[in-house]
Amino acid sequence: MSVDEEKISSELEPKSPFVRFLPLIILAAAIAGFFALGLDKYLTFDALRENRATLAAFVAEQVVIAVALYIAIYAASVSLSVPGASILTIAGGLLFEQWFGSVYAVFGATLGAIGVFLIAKTALGDALRRRAGPSMRKMEAGFQENALSYLLVLRLIPLFPFFLVNIVPAFLGVKLRTYAIGTFIGIIPGSFVYATVGAGLGSIFDQNDEFTVTGILTQETTAALVGLGVLALLPVAYKKFRKPED
Repeated sequence: MSVDEEKISSELEPKSPFVRFLPLIILAAAIAGFFALGLDKYLTFDALRENRATLAAFVAEQVVIAVALYIAIYAASVSLSVPGASILTIAGGLLFEQWFGSVYAVFGATLGAIGVFLIAKTALGDALRRRAGPSMRKMEAGFQENALSYLLVLRLIPLFPFFLVNIVPAFLGVKLRTYAIGTFIGIIPGSFVYATVGAGLGSIFDQNDEFTVTGILTQETTAALVGLGVLALLPVAYKKFRKPED
């Protein structure tokens, strides 16, 4: 970031610490309320199994409202960084079939990720970056140079928790547009895999078979996601190894 950009960012940042941290305070209160009300018990396969018929009937009668609610609930859960995103994606496949379920999940996850990104950037990101040392600035510059490629890799390959990938780019000065594009594109393959599993979940429920999320990422699907991640790094490799022009 240039000196002028830092000056503009400083001028735009809320002067009052309370105003700057207000979104973070609201987020923390919402997370505490989520667990205090026991809402986490609804983000389980047992809850999905028990309420499957009711949810399917609601989708059949009020599909537009059901889609809007699904995207909103997904976005809220991602913004709050609570566990259950994979279950919500599977539920999308169960209720809306694999194609529509994966599309709705991608939109919900992207909106939620943007929300928590903006909160982290407003409350902590700019302040941390201005106070960062030379090593942090060097890492920030390297990440920004290939931000889209790095984001795609982090989204495609599930090496780190989803919530962590949501907030770290805010501390590294990634632009919102780049972050949104990288998130949207990067989560499509994984969302499709989980939604496809969800589309076939009904038969598993009918047979009263046990089901766990850990069995979804087989060697084949993991290899495919890693392959996509390698492709996303090709632009970075090209920049590193291309011959300088005369």
